[in-house]
Amino acid sequence: MPADSAASSRKSGNDFATTLKIIPVVFFTFLCYLTIGVPLAVLPGFVHTDLGFSAVLAGAAISVQYFATLASRPLAGRSADTLGPKRTVSIGLIGCGASGVLLLAAVLCKDWPFVSLAILVLSRLVLGFGESLCGTGAILWGIGRVGTSHNAKVISWNGIATYGALAIGAPLGVALSHAFGPVTLGVFITALAAIGYALAQRIAPVPLVHGERMSYASVFTRVLPHGIGLALGSAGFGSIATFITLFYAARHWPNAALSLTVFGTMFVGARLLFANTIKTYGGFRVAIVSFCFECAGLLMLWLAPVPHVALAGAALTGFGFALVFPALGVEAVGLVPPASRGAALSAYSVFLDLSLGITGPLAGYVAGEFGYESVFLFAAIAAAAAVVLSTSLYLRNARVPNAPAAL
Repeated sequence: MPADSAASSRKSGNDFATTLKIIPVVFFTFLCYLTIGVPLAVLPGFVHTDLGFSAVLAGAAISVQYFATLASRPLAGRSADTLGPKRTVSIGLIGCGASGVLLLAAVLCKDWPFVSLAILVLSRLVLGFGESLCGTGAILWGIGRVGTSHNAKVISWNGIATYGALAIGAPLGVALSHAFGPVTLGVFITALAAIGYALAQRIAPVPLVHGERMSYASVFTRVLPHGIGLALGSAGFGSIATFITLFYAARHWPNAALSLTVFGTMFVGARLLFANTIKTYGGFRVAIVSFCFECAGLLMLWLAPVPHVALAGAALTGFGFALVFPALGVEAVGLVPPASRGAALSAYSVFLDLSLGITGPLAGYVAGEFGYESVFLFAAIAAAAAVVLSTSLYLRNARVPNAPAAL
């Protein structure tokens, strides 16, 4: 066998062995987000139709989860750094299971609407807490198993687990609710979390990283520019997820759901095929190219005269957005001491939560003033700003490697 072929075979074997070490721990992220996805399409109707509350209140009852996720990010980071990723994931799964028990109680109390709504809101808050700890812990657990040289690969697989679970969870939840009633959702979520907890106990923990720990405020300041880039790039995902169906309806186009499917397919495909480019070319360069693709896709959506052009725009946006989180995330985590990686990851993730929370109402205002297509122009401008920011961070890093960026 030629030397280059042997080297290629060894590299492929090493990559496969690394992936096999990553998948068992990001599987807990998959289970966590499955508990999030299963009730996602059912609960708004339950609050609005079954309990009789307004659509606005129904949306708020669901969205409160993201505020809990945002608020618990610092705790998740510190927990992963001090208690260890395995314990952090285990606590997060307990939170997911508790949210299932509370959801079951909320459904059983539907004859008392205000009591049911209060329990449901508590369920969403506990779920947000569980999401934060489980997601952060799983990434740090994966990094601990394969080493920091594979940061991008771990983050990429964790994202695949996240979005794959959400894609599967929503239709699964609707099917379960139609077949057996919404009471099934609470039981199913509790069972998922219990299975996850039991499996987590069978996997060895990774050693705690000792050494200097920065304050969370210092970590947050250090990753702030990278987080802003993530927030700008996430506006495209938030705009498509929230407004693509309304955009299609306003144009009287069919198959709006197909655009979401194509977006998700391209997202997962890009992460599977191109995650190694971050290790090869560096996070900033991959982020710059990714934002350019995302911006082009969003401009296609804005200008789309026919459905197939909009479909191509959604595909290009999904392809571009896929590597944004791991590309900038690798650079952000590299700015802090090893003992503060969890804090850096949680601080960086805050910006995704903020972006998705802000994009909805802001894009809604843009849509009301200028039409649904303008939402995608707004997101394209945000992606273009992210190109400029990432380029400035890259140029600064080229002059002073691993220097904290300043705004």
